[in-house]
Amino acid sequence: MTQWSGYLGLILQGALVTIELTLMGSVLALIMAFLAGMGRLPRFFIVRALATAYIEFFRGTSIFVQLFWAYFVLPLAGISLTPLQAGVLALGLNVGAYAAEVVRGAIQSIGREQYEACIALNLGRWQGMRHVILPQALLVMLPTFGNNAIELLKATSVVSLISLADLTFQAQVVRSQTGNTLMPFTTILVIYFVLALVISWGVRSLERRMARGIDGVRV
Repeated sequence: MTQWSGYLGLILQGALVTIELTLMGSVLALIMAFLAGMGRLPRFFIVRALATAYIEFFRGTSIFVQLFWAYFVLPLAGISLTPLQAGVLALGLNVGAYAAEVVRGAIQSIGREQYEACIALNLGRWQGMRHVILPQALLVMLPTFGNNAIELLKATSVVSLISLADLTFQAQVVRSQTGNTLMPFTTILVIYFVLALVISWGVRSLERRMARGIDGVRV
């Protein structure tokens, strides 16, 4: 029993790494999503081209390859990253590329009358975007952002390939030391599921709060 409690401690340590990866990766993904998603909107060709290139590249290549590039190839250019930094970079850039299309679609879904109201109120382009358009678009984005965060959580398991001691890595350690596959992998299955439920609950709660306040934003 003491032995298994020790192994459970290893898995819980891995859970902390997975949570850290998910949080930091989600922050980077959100930043990239808004930069690239809004970058698809301007009439400036160069801005649109750069945003499109980023989105298509990271959507069109494997997260495994992106992770290996971040960890093994970037050092050849003098950029050395820790396994955690490489994992956050690869996960954030990958999921951010998918979320960027969510941002663009949500902003474009806002009715034309809202833009006309911004003009009538003499709001500048970015003032109108910040105070009128984005608050409404965020409500549209949130459910898909929640799905993106859960996908990022599940994708964190790839970092075990670069020896970062996340949930999956620690489960493999326990399996190799005990010869028992059922216990460690059932345990991490439950932990991943619970973490996904927490994300879903958090997003739904935020969505309800924003929905209650959105009427005060509409003009």
